Amino acid sequence: MKNVELKYGESTVSVDLSGAESVEFLLENEMPVIEDIGQELIRGLEDGAIDSPPLRELVSPDDRITIIISDLTRFWMRQDMICELLVKYLEGLGVKDEDIAVLVALGTHRMQTEAELEKLASSYVYSRCSVVNHNCDAPDLVSLGVTSYGTEVKVNPLAVGRKVIVISGTVHHLMAGYGGGRKSILPGIAGRETIRENHRRALDPLAPQTDGKVGSGKLRINPINRDMDEAAAMVAPIFGISIVVNNNSRHSGIFCGSFDSAWLASCRFCQECYGVPIDYEADIVLASCNGYPKDINLYQGVKALLNGVRAMKPGGTFVFFAECREGGGAPDFFNWIEPLNRGELDSALRSAFTIAGYIFYASCESIAKAGDFYMLSAIPAETVKGMGIKAYADIDEMMKNIDFTGKKVYVIPNGGSLLPQLKSDYEYLNNEVI
Repeated sequence: MKNVELKYGESTVSVDLSGAESVEFLLENEMPVIEDIGQELIRGLEDGAIDSPPLRELVSPDDRITIIISDLTRFWMRQDMICELLVKYLEGLGVKDEDIAVLVALGTHRMQTEAELEKLASSYVYSRCSVVNHNCDAPDLVSLGVTSYGTEVKVNPLAVGRKVIVISGTVHHLMAGYGGGRKSILPGIAGRETIRENHRRALDPLAPQTDGKVGSGKLRINPINRDMDEAAAMVAPIFGISIVVNNNSRHSGIFCGSFDSAWLASCRFCQECYGVPIDYEADIVLASCNGYPKDINLYQGVKALLNGVRAMKPGGTFVFFAECREGGGAPDFFNWIEPLNRGELDSALRSAFTIAGYIFYASCESIAKAGDFYMLSAIPAETVKGMGIKAYADIDEMMKNIDFTGKKVYVIPNGGSLLPQLKSDYEYLNNEVI
């Protein structure tokens, strides 16, 4: 194997690996593809519902229903197909279109345009039901109480006094352990301060670092996950639909039923498919986000960075492919370079915590593991230089700096989803979802 093709934005790039001692692709385990999504969803809504009566027994024609879906950064799960089928199913039960609201769980992400709302919910749903953005700064958020961790839970009013159904996608997540499920409530439809209070628990209370209880695949003692669980329980969705897709965004698992049980089943499936045990850490790791929209901005793209660095030995070389056509993504993402350059990133984040700030913080922790960190990106080199990233817009210019001779190389085409795990970690993370 000399040349490899990796996705970059909406195109691909080719890398010559001549001279490498070994080249190993880290790929997800074999995943089934659901050919008849409608049939599989109906099975999940009815007799295949996990730890739940069929949805038809939980809904009546007079109910007002809110369907929570994710934003464009997670459109890889093709929730539009599921949302359309779900709305048609509800209509078949006699639920009126005007009583169905579709709420996009933005968290602190940017508002979606009307065209994007239609894309996310499907044209069918957009033309019949109310499809709206969540606003984490809206004045009418409803307080549901305080978690045992001290987080006041404020949520969108469309999640209060209505029957809530959540459609979400499950992947490993650097803070919450896994995405999807309860994360569609907090941060998805929560207030900014609620989100901030939850996410600040990513920091170790005693040392200038990420809390060791927090990380991809970690659930049981993860304070962020447990706090999210309590917040979601206050909303009490009547039903959950959790999606796992393969690296081509084809549906591989659709888990329906009890909000908690269906999501946990999807986490087990995700770990089985995307949790990949490795015997060693490589000299050089090449990681792609798997193209657009997973590399739409660095805020989203760092998932591949954080996952991929786990496969690289300390002091090794990391080569990151992330177009980032929308730059950093979150408005304040790159603002944290200034306290980083002053050597005050940890104290600055603790005093004025933001979610984008922590993503930046965690990225810098991972980048520091590398001796050399290269990135092919539309982001200007000067913008990320302070983070320890050597950024290039031209693939040929970047690759002139990298010598594969005699090196052990890992190639990760789908870094945003695949989680390399040394075997001791693999056993531990398997036990987290039993």
